[in-house]
Formats: sequence, C-alpha cells, structure tokens
Amino acid sequence: MNTPPRLALMPSDTDRAQEAARHLRELADFVPLEQAEVAVVLGGDGHMLHALHQMLDSGHVIPAYGLNYGTVGFMMNKPKSSRPLLERIARARPLAVNPLEMIATTGSGAQESFCAINEVSLLRETRQTAKLEVSVNGKVRLPELFCDGILVSTPAGSTAYNLSANGPILPLGSNMLALTPISPFRPRRWRGAIIPDHYEIDFRVIEPLKRPVATVADQKELRDILAVKVKVARERQLTLLFDPGKTLEDRIFAEQFQF
Repeated sequence: MNTPPRLALMPSDTDRAQEAARHLRELADFVPLEQAEVAVVLGGDGHMLHALHQMLDSGHVIPAYGLNYGTVGFMMNKPKSSRPLLERIARARPLAVNPLEMIATTGSGAQESFCAINEVSLLRETRQTAKLEVSVNGKVRLPELFCDGILVSTPAGSTAYNLSANGPILPLGSNMLALTPISPFRPRRWRGAIIPDHYEIDFRVIEPLKRPVATVADQKELRDILAVKVKVARERQLTLLFDPGKTLEDRIFAEQFQF
C-alpha cells in the first residue's frame, strides 16, 4: 500500500483561503514546505505564482496542487469535491511547466537574474515611449521598436498579460514563446512573433536616460534597465497537478474558442 505524500499547506491571506485552510487542517496533517512532497496552494493564480516562486527561491521544488479561492483560478482546481483531498491528489495529472530566466543589466552595470512562470515584460517608466532593439539568437530583428513595452510569454502565461496585449494563445505542447509588443508606435504594423523556445531573446534599451525602461519577471521588477536577455530555464522545471479532465492544457485550448 502506497504511503500518502507529505503535504505542505500554502494559503493566501484572503478570508476565503484562510477559512479553507482551517477546515483542511482539521482533516489532514501538514508539514513545513521544506519537508513536504506536495504543496497544496489555496488562493488564485497570483498566489499560485507566489507559491511557485517561493519554491524556486528556496531550492525545494515540489508538485503544486492548487484549489481556487481567488477570482479566475486558471492554474487551480475547483475547491469543492466529493473526494477527499488525498484521493484528489493521488488521481491528479501532472503538468510540466518550464519557467523563463531573465538576466537584466542595470544602468550601474550590475546584473540581476529572476525566473518568470508567465512572462517577462519591458515597460516604459515615464511619458517617453520606450525605444528598444530586439535580437533573436544574436541576430538583430528589430533595430528600433518604439512602444509602451514588450513581453515574452510562456504557453502557461499566454492567456494572461500576453492575451490582454493581443498576443497569441500558445498550446502547452507547442514549444514556443510569444513575443508581443505593447502599444507599438513604430513599426506600427508589427504585431509580434512566435519563437521556438530554445531560442534566446535579447533586448537593448536605446536612449536609456531619455527613455528609461523597467523590466518585470512575473511579480519582480527592476528599473533603470540597459539590456535584458530571456531564455527558457529548463533545469528549473515546475510541476502543476490537475484533476482529471481539468488540466491547464485543456483550459488553454478551450480559451481559443472564447469570444
């Protein structure tokens, strides 16, 4: 008989999630994250991203099973079920998610590295339009892009900020990244690109003093940016757990038929 996995409980600060956590603690035993084999995440998509980043930062990366006590819950499971929690986790289907690695060079010359599960974005800091050079695999593809910003999205994040910026929805098995401009001014007709996920993407900020740019990796922001490199961090793969028939892959595919 298989031994049930050790569970860590990671609720958000909302009243709904805290109430659900109190109820679950009466039904199951939980251990600290560093001792756990599966993380039970209570909240919405934003809290799931926070929990996954907490695991990446700690170096203890384990599968995450989310229960939706937020708003959209694209990365979560339905909170109520007739099945006990341990049975739901045992039946859940794993889904591998590869985050992005962002390496940013600031005005001081320092380099900072962060991971992003949804997207890396570059955004203008002031009223001045951002002016960017965009290279793919070392070749300059756009010598000058005037825009409010630009983002690189994973398939998992393609229905989030990327979709709001009129970027494409990417199936999870596509092995592609979406490169999507935000309010492009010149070239006006450029609407972005779909790029193989083994390519590296480089951005260089042109006129950084006149046109300062910030970069954001999911929830982490850096200002006064000179350059940004983005690539897939395959060695830091994450695993999400979904109830059968309710996977993120199914939801992303269905989203293409919404209007």
